[in-house]
Amino acid sequence: MQALPPRAVTAICHALQEQIEHGLLAPGCKLPAERKLSEVFDTTRITLREALVQLEARGLIYREERRGWFVAPERLTYDLIERSHFHAMVQAQGREASTELLSARLQPATAAVCARLQLPPLSSVIQICRLRRINGRAVLYAEHYLNPEYFAGILDCDLSQSLTELYERHYGIHYGRVRFEILPTALPVAAAQALKVSAGSPGLHITRVNSDQHGRLIDCDLEYWRHDAVRIRAEAG
Repeated sequence: MQALPPRAVTAICHALQEQIEHGLLAPGCKLPAERKLSEVFDTTRITLREALVQLEARGLIYREERRGWFVAPERLTYDLIERSHFHAMVQAQGREASTELLSARLQPATAAVCARLQLPPLSSVIQICRLRRINGRAVLYAEHYLNPEYFAGILDCDLSQSLTELYERHYGIHYGRVRFEILPTALPVAAAQALKVSAGSPGLHITRVNSDQHGRLIDCDLEYWRHDAVRIRAEAG
């Protein structure tokens, strides 16, 4: 049987959760330093850290390396059925979206990408890596792998914009069938560094394999979300 948490940990969790739920600690605000919080609750740093980690696991607070602890904003609702891109999805929920291009290049496809896009061995793909933010907070690291046969010259375009809109405007390509795979994960190094968390921190890994309106496999996306930033929803009629 798993041991129950110490009373001090439970008391700290309850006190901070109550402050958050009543709006005294607003979404996005920074918590006092751990030293100060340990003085407020008259406890050790070890006990305090255990309480903060438990609140983080519940999605109530989050930590950024070298910056401290913050109150987590409301999760973004990611509707798998509704056809929408990141910026439109975020804006529809009353928040501000931004995208930062980290890298873009033509490179050899890994075996996994070849399998997803049904490419022959030793094929090349276009890799686009981007960091996406909601109200300035980094929430999503994404790697996009494009079949270069359908996207000539795309590396010369502004890749911080919506790829969905870019596909339609420049290539006449619309998304058709989309296949999702969703798994809890430990964030890999590249994702963790971009999101400013420790490597191995909990995250949500969403793989999207996309076909166009003609049924051609055109790209796949590997998305790594902060675990407290998103909720998945799907409603079929």
